Amino acid sequence: MRHALHAEWTKQRTLASTSWLLLAAAALTVTLSAAAAAATRCPSRACADDPAKISLTGIYLGQAVVAILAVLAVSSEYGTGMIRVTLAATPRRVTVLAAKAAIVAGLTLAAATIAVPASLLAGRLILPGHGIGPSHGYPALSFSDGSVLRAGLGSVLYLVLIALLSLGAAAVLREAAAAIGAVLGLLYLFPIIAAAGNATASRHLQQIGPMTAGLAIQATTGLNSLPISPWAGLGVLAAWAAGALLLGGLLLRLRDA
Repeated sequence: MRHALHAEWTKQRTLASTSWLLLAAAALTVTLSAAAAAATRCPSRACADDPAKISLTGIYLGQAVVAILAVLAVSSEYGTGMIRVTLAATPRRVTVLAAKAAIVAGLTLAAATIAVPASLLAGRLILPGHGIGPSHGYPALSFSDGSVLRAGLGSVLYLVLIALLSLGAAAVLREAAAAIGAVLGLLYLFPIIAAAGNATASRHLQQIGPMTAGLAIQATTGLNSLPISPWAGLGVLAAWAAGALLLGGLLLRLRDA
């Protein structure tokens, strides 16, 4: 396993696309979060806005870049034929996938650990000037607040799980465009379909959709009205990621390179 981890780390750190995608994921997350905070206003005390959720809006876009990064960690080797060299050097295929998952998860964790606190800081600085702050009855965005800490840590874990889900999808589908399309469709189509259904069907779809369930972790207000509780929602996303990795590992073992 140590050899496989070193090999995967060497591949990722020597690819220019890895650095650019990690930078793009962090930058887009923070930029969109700051823009969402700047665009939100509450002229009275009657607003039902969730300051933490507004400040973490950038996750909606940042996750797409994370998905692309994770998919390319697998599909690029199939595209160039380098997967044969990888599997010849490390015949235990599940070990190869586990090493890829560990490296991609670690890289995503590093980017998310920067992007999420920066997004919350942007919200803390911008939102009070727009009527969403302590002067209007909203708690200050601070990691000393347990719900904000949970939203922040949960958002970091959310991005890591998105990376693992995408890696598993790439192991199943192999081809980059197909895997990226499948992951983005899975993430973004559930909310669209849920919005088109009746209230009961919509609630169930939100409970099982990887993005709608997973992002419940960001909520700090109105928890009783959520379709699923924050940690249970993140558990749903973890189940999707585990299922994709298990299927990807199985097919990696059964199919030719």
